[in-house]
Amino acid sequence: MFSAFAELLPDLTELYQNLHRHPELSFEENRTAAELGHHLRDLGYEVTTGVGRTGVVGVLRNGDGPTVMLRADMDALPVTERTGLPYASNRPGVMHACGHDLHCAWLVGAAALLAHGADQWAGTVLLVLQPAEETGGGAEAMVDDGLYERFGRPTVAFGQHVGPAPAGRVLSRPGLMMAASDSLQVRLFGRGGHGAKPESTVDPIVMAAATVLRLQTIVSREIPATDTAVVTVGALHAGTKENIIPDDAELKLSVRTFEPRVRERVLGAITRIVHAEAAAAGAPKPPEVEIMRAFEPVVNDEAATSRVSDAFIAHFGSDRVAGTEPQTGSEDFGVYGARGRFPSVFWFVGGSDPEAYEQAERAGRVDRDIPSNHSPYFAPVLETTLSTGVETLVTAAMAWLTASGSADPQTG
Repeated sequence: MFSAFAELLPDLTELYQNLHRHPELSFEENRTAAELGHHLRDLGYEVTTGVGRTGVVGVLRNGDGPTVMLRADMDALPVTERTGLPYASNRPGVMHACGHDLHCAWLVGAAALLAHGADQWAGTVLLVLQPAEETGGGAEAMVDDGLYERFGRPTVAFGQHVGPAPAGRVLSRPGLMMAASDSLQVRLFGRGGHGAKPESTVDPIVMAAATVLRLQTIVSREIPATDTAVVTVGALHAGTKENIIPDDAELKLSVRTFEPRVRERVLGAITRIVHAEAAAAGAPKPPEVEIMRAFEPVVNDEAATSRVSDAFIAHFGSDRVAGTEPQTGSEDFGVYGARGRFPSVFWFVGGSDPEAYEQAERAGRVDRDIPSNHSPYFAPVLETTLSTGVETLVTAAMAWLTASGSADPQTG
């Protein structure tokens, strides 16, 4: 089956570069969805668009057998690209900085190999091209739009993500894979006035600055060293002019945790600190703290993960397959298995130049020298990353779709 990949590579490369050049934000993926739907129809899949607003579902039925779901996300980020690539984004301020364009190309490549090699497997392939992963609403939107009722409940689901590891490397783990995430918006209220008479005001910028500094103590002083939490203030907006003290200030926070008890403690501390700093500043009214969105953790089914890992090692060799620690990044892929009550497995595919990564690793500078997801410089090396991601999806799918893979994935 994989011998056909060399013939597919030029078209997949063109598709990837096309998607990278034309990024679209969450729930705006109309061009992307149309392009991907066209490719799947040409491969013989039954295609439905507009699932969960802008999602695409492709189905290929090939006799009796399990239903294997393969998922890719489609949305880009509000990031100005700085890669200098010849196929860089042509949309100012929007970029595929997380690699979802590559995820889509992987899925189309896997769809092509499975369609061309249909004589080697039996069952149903369910392809899910999901919108709005970055805002946390896409998976839920597709499930709420009748994904399982309309297209069938999967036996197992697979998802993957490109990341800053050497290209060609595959990383996974059983159990907890990715953190829970909460995005919060905090509005602090002051009393505006002239910058020359601060004594007549309650300055929300000073209030915000004190709040940002105090929030840093949650992880360093309230969470045990044996637990994991991240609190990031990613945005602070206040004021319009240097000599005007504004009426309010807005903070946007990202919180990552692995354990529910840690999550509860962190969110409680944020609320306490925000209210305390407002009171200390003499704010005219209490602050507003709103959770804008939340991701549940991604938890890999242990039996299914073991089966996938064995298949990866058999295909790639043990030198290219490795375990990993739980990641503080977040994903809404876990929604599918949790809502449908079937096993799911998620893994990472390296996308960094292996030589550059090795040099950075020797120097202890991976975090500084290797662009990660969400960076304006994020640019996976193409051919090895593209081929590996296609092969992982097909290898995992074939562990269930072949005759020898017909056993219940929950029992192995």
